[in-house]
Amino acid sequence: MELAILGQEEFLCARCARHTRTCCQDSEIYVTPGDVERIRTASGREDFFEFRVPADPIYGLEHDDPLWLECVFREDGTRRVLKQRENGDCHFLGTAGCCLPLETRPLVCRLYPYDYTAAGLLEKLSRGCPIELLPAGKGLIEALAISRADAERWHLQLYTEIRQEKSPVQNL
Repeated sequence: MELAILGQEEFLCARCARHTRTCCQDSEIYVTPGDVERIRTASGREDFFEFRVPADPIYGLEHDDPLWLECVFREDGTRRVLKQRENGDCHFLGTAGCCLPLETRPLVCRLYPYDYTAAGLLEKLSRGCPIELLPAGKGLIEALAISRADAERWHLQLYTEIRQEKSPVQNL
């Protein structure tokens, strides 16, 4: 039986959260310098990120995007990520999902489940979303209501902002 909210189909992410731990609970979310400023402005918080080495050591070694490795990782192997609660949840995860407005969320969150490199969006989507929970006849991107145009805009913004990591002044 399909659940409905206000006569509409329930959002896929809500169904996912009841099914399994979600990307908002188990992912280390990299934040760009621009993400930090947007989140600071929207939340009034300063304590939401930290520099940390990846929990999975393979992450920094096996990456098909040299620009990502060059810009995102610092010399000590750390990168700027959102802090997580003790249980792994993102600090901005509320009972109804992300507490941040869409255009304030980290760019990597907005882009998910698109997979990408510096060259652009890839045709194949990232794995992780429970596609078995998709409503009959709907694809993943349609169910998540992420337009390709928005994803391309966010991708361009992401790579513009990660290049800022290499600027001589990094006060974040």
